[in-house]
Amino acid sequence: MMASGMSLPVFAAVLAAAFMHAGWNAVAKLRLEPILTMALISASAGLFALPAAIWFGWPPAAAWPWLAGSILLHLGYYIALAEAYRHADMGQVYPIARGSAPLLTACASLLLLQEALARLAALGIAILCAGVALMAFARAGGQRLSRTALGYALLTGALISGYTLVDGLGARAAGDPHAYAAALFVVDAIPLPAFVLWTRGRKVLGSVRGLTLPGLGGGALALGSYWIAIWAMTVAPIPLVAATRETSVLFAMLISVLVLKEPLLLSRMTAVIVIVAGVVAMRLA
Repeated sequence: MMASGMSLPVFAAVLAAAFMHAGWNAVAKLRLEPILTMALISASAGLFALPAAIWFGWPPAAAWPWLAGSILLHLGYYIALAEAYRHADMGQVYPIARGSAPLLTACASLLLLQEALARLAALGIAILCAGVALMAFARAGGQRLSRTALGYALLTGALISGYTLVDGLGARAAGDPHAYAAALFVVDAIPLPAFVLWTRGRKVLGSVRGLTLPGLGGGALALGSYWIAIWAMTVAPIPLVAATRETSVLFAMLISVLVLKEPLLLSRMTAVIVIVAGVVAMRLA
């Protein structure tokens, strides 16, 4: 029977995954159009996962419908996130996309999976989402978030919730989260690069030349981040893993300020305090 909470080692691992997730999203905002960088990162993650897929073997047939659904949801996620990043700063888009997902995931888990949470854990998720919303809607450089950027960010959040649930259930159906994760990354390395080549043509290959190292680094971070999350969802409730992973907004804020030189606002600092309060409540549950 699945534990109702999250052990300290699992909690620490998911926090590390959150840091890695913020890192690869920062790579997606550097130098190239986001969709091109994401295609490069996706291909790199698949390359890194290939030896693991050979080692662990393919997951059983019961997991493949979940894998297929996840790959479709991930493709939509990449496209929606890239469009959101084209219309707004990372410091605004990232919190909305990541922060709306755990609340949707918790509701879906309760309604569809009957995976109930302790009251304190549920309160922690709600507090975390409130802090993320406060961070997201703060003014950035005097500019409010456009409706287009907001729409793509919310769509991204819905897709995150979708693939989180699908992969949590898929890894459980596989009986081996490592075989499932390896197969997911290997197969997922194909659709987005293929989509980019189909829509942009071979000329995009010249654009990514010289960015091999950032692409490999982003791929390694993406691989580590979501691999940990898939494993965690087999040993802890999916809503708690999803919510804890979204502490990545804290790391993303630091990266956006220190690396991307986006403005640091008082409202965002207040949001940090609220998010930390939510994380503490979840951990104490």
